[in-house]
This record gives sequence, structure tokens and C-alpha cells, in this order.
Amino acid sequence: MKVKIHTLFQYLLETTDAAPEAIVGFSLSGSPKLGDYLEDLDPDQSLDWNNRDFRGLPELRDHVLAQAGLAGVCTSADVLITAGAAEANYLAIMQLLQPEDEIIIETPGWPQADVLAKAIGAKITRITRQESKGWKLPIDQIANAVNDRTKMIFLTNPNNPTGDLLSADEVSELVSIADRVGAWLLIDEVYAGLEWDGPRAPSVAGLYHRGITTGSVSKALGLQGLRTGWMICPDPQMIMDAVILRENSSEIMNIMGEVIAEIALRPDRYAAAMDKARREGRQNLTRMNAWVDGQPQLTWVPPRAGLIGLARLPDGIDSDDFARHLLADPYRTFLLPGSAYDQPNHIRLGVGGGAAVNLSDGLARLSQALADWG
Repeated sequence: MKVKIHTLFQYLLETTDAAPEAIVGFSLSGSPKLGDYLEDLDPDQSLDWNNRDFRGLPELRDHVLAQAGLAGVCTSADVLITAGAAEANYLAIMQLLQPEDEIIIETPGWPQADVLAKAIGAKITRITRQESKGWKLPIDQIANAVNDRTKMIFLTNPNNPTGDLLSADEVSELVSIADRVGAWLLIDEVYAGLEWDGPRAPSVAGLYHRGITTGSVSKALGLQGLRTGWMICPDPQMIMDAVILRENSSEIMNIMGEVIAEIALRPDRYAAAMDKARREGRQNLTRMNAWVDGQPQLTWVPPRAGLIGLARLPDGIDSDDFARHLLADPYRTFLLPGSAYDQPNHIRLGVGGGAAVNLSDGLARLSQALADWG
């Protein structure tokens, strides 16, 4: 079947040329500049592929294991470097899921699995996170939903877009549920490392023989333009199947993405970058919470991790209409409507982006737009 466009991407396509003056809801940390890496780059670096391994630079794969807390648990052979977490998710889903297979996904959640499963012709079971319960994942419903036809459970931790956070015990419980029926458990960790309320949960690739961990340098490190991510899985056939599928699409990783990501994930650099991202993210989250508390027309469950959350609009305001209204004069402010996550009465708020997004101006304009609405 044809892969159909999702509401989130549709909105981004339609608003690319809007040139907003402020952004509320930026989903990644402030982005470094190329100049930050020049001293560590070799001017004689070949722009051919890495000439060493189709799975990605070995030292980069070692860094990936280290940041995930999997050094000594998994090996570099369990890691495939990909074009962002999105390609990692794509490779896993397209190789593992067949027509009539069943996949369990969360909502609200990252919509990629839903789009791909529909294209494949798989049966989709949606587990709903309830705002009234703090967007907590109802694991008991997953336990009740799995059966012998369940091929995959696809989740995000921290949750994208609510910022809810699974604990180590909850991840272990999910492993037991998946193992009971022999299902793959894929957990997308693009926001891992940015926990505000509780520790980082262990990566599922180190807990389960059918566990797949995906991640990237895009969110916490602000390096979205590198298009560099990874898949970690202890099943050698899964990794090889992903290599084979990628050979017939993007073929190999981009060398500059690999090289700069390797520099960014070197332990000293990575620790400093994450300290900065956590410090700035926490400061912006404190400011955002105070701002929401002062808005009589908005409520939200503050994210326990990550850089984004969902705020509820007053009854009668459609998120698409409001987002387009906010993007126009005189407000000139971008935010993502909650319809992108099947939450049409919400908007996405975020605390990323650094100074370039003009968050203070954006919040002031958002306040004014809410006051002016109707």
C-alpha cells in the first residue's frame, strides 16, 4: 500500500515558508554550529563512505553504547548507524511487520509507526494515554491487548509528545509482556538523557533478546541536520535485515554525519553538551510552567522528561485554526497543533531551541492571541 502523509508532516510542509518571528514548542536543544567542530575535523577526510564498516564507524557505535549505558552489555555489532532515529524505526518496522500482523502503539505518540503499519496492512491496536492520569502509559492495557499475533510493541520513552517517563520497573514489565508472546519491543529514546523527574530508564536492547532501542543526536544535542541516529538490538539477524533494507534505500550512512556525530559523542564533549542541554531545558521548563500557571485559558501536565508537552486549549478552540491564526499577523509565532498527535484540542509547547526561537516573545504573543481569540 501507498505510504500516506501524516497530519504532523502535512502541517510542517504547509507552513515551511511562513517565516515566523518566534517559535513556541521547539522540540530540540539549541543547535551547535559547524565551527564548533572544525578543530577536530580532518581537512583530508575522504567524502566517500567510511570504508570500514557498513554499520557505521566503529568508534561511533562504541559511543552510542556508552551513552545508552550498554557498554559491556551489548557489543558494537549490535549497533547500526542510521539516518536519524526515523530511519532506524523505519528499517525495523518494514523488516519485521507483515500484512495481518498486529502492532501495539501508544497515543498520543510518535506517529511514524501508525503511518508505516497502515501502509503494510498490519492490524493496529492503540493504547491511549489519558491526560487526566498524567499521560501515564496504561501498561495493564498493553498486557490485555497482546496475543499470539502481536508482532511488535512500539513506544517512546520519554514519551513524544507528552514527556511522560517510564521507570526501570515499567520497562521490565513491558519486556515480560512482550516476551510472553514473542513480540518485538521497540522503544524510541530520542529524548533520553533529558529527564526532569526521575532517572533515565535502562535501554530495552540490554534487557531483552527482541528489544530494539532507537535514538539519535537530533534532540538533546540539537544536531538534527546531521541525520545521524542508531538502532541497537542484540538479535544479529535483525541488524542484518536492517542493513539489507538500507542497502536498497539510502545504501550507506553519510560520512560527515558519522564523523561529526562521533566527535559530539566523545565522552568529554557529550557530558558537557548534555549538562548544557539539561541546564537550559530545566530553566526553560521552569519558565514555561510559571507562564502556563498564569494563563487562565490553558492547562498542561508538565513533561517529566524531554523538551515538549501538550497544553489543553479552552473548549471550542480547534488547534489547527488557532495555530494558523497565531502564525499570521500580528503574532507571527509558530507552534504545532495537537491534531498532529490526534489531540485536536491541544497545542504543543516546548522548551528547546535556545535563544534563536525567541521563546519569551513567543509566549507573550501566544498570551495575546488567546486573549484576542473570538
